[in-house]
Amino acid sequence: MAYSGDSRDPRTHAIIGAAMEVHNVLGCGFLEAVYQEAMAREMMARGMPFTAQPELVVRYKGHALSCSYRPDFVCFEDVVVELKALVQLGPLEEAQILYYLKASTLRVGLLLNFGGRQLEKRRFVFDPEKVRRKAAASR
Repeated sequence: MAYSGDSRDPRTHAIIGAAMEVHNVLGCGFLEAVYQEAMAREMMARGMPFTAQPELVVRYKGHALSCSYRPDFVCFEDVVVELKALVQLGPLEEAQILYYLKASTLRVGLLLNFGGRQLEKRRFVFDPEKVRRKAAASR
């Protein structure tokens, strides 16, 4: 799993553009639910495909567990988007989006924070093969 600042991906670029518009209009200080609704409206206005709070089933040895995760959005059918409204992002928020990626078959995630004076954005790429190789090497 890695954080990637690469903005050449047109999907994540479009999502970040929508988030920047929401942040420019609303600023900081609202609860996360306000930004979630505003993001949904902005993405609809831009014609971006998304699903709000889809269920991501967690699997263990091929079996679905009864617990699941619900990220804020999955956009373009393959980008997990998690919104926050915090003073700053920390390791717990980063871990949350990485768990979403690990639990799903999706490989790209965006963590967007509306809590500061400027939109904070982090792009993550999950590579399960790299994780397996690293785990095997540490044994």
